Amino acid sequence: MSDVTLSEFVEATANQFGIPGVAVGLLVDGREVFACHGVTSLDNPQPIDSDTLFQLSSITKTFTATALMRLVAEGLVDLDAPVRTYIPELALADEDAAARITVANLLNHTAGLDWNLVVDTGDGEDALAEFVARLPELDLIAEPGARASYSQAGYNLAGRIVEKVTGQPFEQAVAELVLAPLGLTHSSFTRREITARRFAEGHNAEEDGSLTVARLWRPSRANNPGGGLASSAADQLRWARFHLGDGGTVLPTVSLLAMHRPTVALRASSLGDAIGLGWLLRDIDGVRTIGHGGSGNGQFAELLIVPERNFAVVVMSNAGPEGIACNQAIVRWALEHYLGLLDRDPEPLPYDASRAAELTGTYDIDAMTLTIAADETGLNLAVGVKPEVRVAMDGAMPPDYPAATIGLLPGDGDEYIVTGGGLRGQLGYFSRDERGTIVGIDLAGRLFQRVAA
Repeated sequence: MSDVTLSEFVEATANQFGIPGVAVGLLVDGREVFACHGVTSLDNPQPIDSDTLFQLSSITKTFTATALMRLVAEGLVDLDAPVRTYIPELALADEDAAARITVANLLNHTAGLDWNLVVDTGDGEDALAEFVARLPELDLIAEPGARASYSQAGYNLAGRIVEKVTGQPFEQAVAELVLAPLGLTHSSFTRREITARRFAEGHNAEEDGSLTVARLWRPSRANNPGGGLASSAADQLRWARFHLGDGGTVLPTVSLLAMHRPTVALRASSLGDAIGLGWLLRDIDGVRTIGHGGSGNGQFAELLIVPERNFAVVVMSNAGPEGIACNQAIVRWALEHYLGLLDRDPEPLPYDASRAAELTGTYDIDAMTLTIAADETGLNLAVGVKPEVRVAMDGAMPPDYPAATIGLLPGDGDEYIVTGGGLRGQLGYFSRDERGTIVGIDLAGRLFQRVAA
């Protein structure tokens, strides 16, 4: 398949979804192929290229996990040790949980921590320490090790372990442990370094469909371990090469491969079939992949690696709410055209109105509310930032996702797929208590707990 055809597909897909700028990189048979389209910003347009920096958002977690794994390999951290071994001052809403949570629980999202604390602890070197001091305010959604639930707070806590063990600010430690040894010169946490290079700004859709530049470029410094790195398509292919290799001087091969092995299974999740250490694992058309996505304020990134085919694809786009759908379309096209792998959504069941009353209601995590409603035609899902959180953040938050159709999937009937809107293709499931009552819903790997029927 020619590089020109890739470029044509990227351009057509970006135009289809109304994305101002997209950067795509492929690693195929040892060679790198790039297709970049559009501009960095509608306000200050510069052409996108393979070195343009985008927000990686949650792909950052793979870097945090790799830095911790290097400390493990050096004998400075034990994955099975309680987090309090390294952060003795850790306090949570439940003392037993605070004493039991391990380092590994943080890396595979089984610590039982809710998604995140929406707080800004400043840009100083004490930002992570202050964030950890506020963790007693965070809800616990399960016993440590009981289940996976995607947690930004858990990775911020992991970043604090890096600080405590190295005696350095998180960003400096990751630069020395990972970025510099791998020659990732277009990857940085530091605003001054990012803005000195060409970088993409996020865009969000207004009610009339027009795009405006997102006010908040990225979250506060305390969120850097879980989502603060900016990087380029070219650097992400270097990152993929590292994880396709033997670890080099950064990690022993055994440690590198341990990150790619499943540690906890996932059910009906768009994150994948299982979680390794930092990486999300998914079988596509019978072939194991490792990867991670990231969603920021009007910016979206996707990195997928196919180890047995020595293949990787990275896609970064700068507009919501269609950025996820744009990235997914490009990834799927690359998998089919370069590897012959088909990645298709499951087909939902016909709508059963008798099920609706059991599922409808309001579901919460700390910062967002999810609403399931029904009418004569089907079920729909809406998710948005809580008004008090939006006010506290001075309005600099992504827009809500309006109601979109969902369909239940074959099986026990508790699994679903979003079939419309900016979240289409997302998988999840409704959870029940021991009496069979619906008590929560998983979306994007996060447990939203039911607060009203």
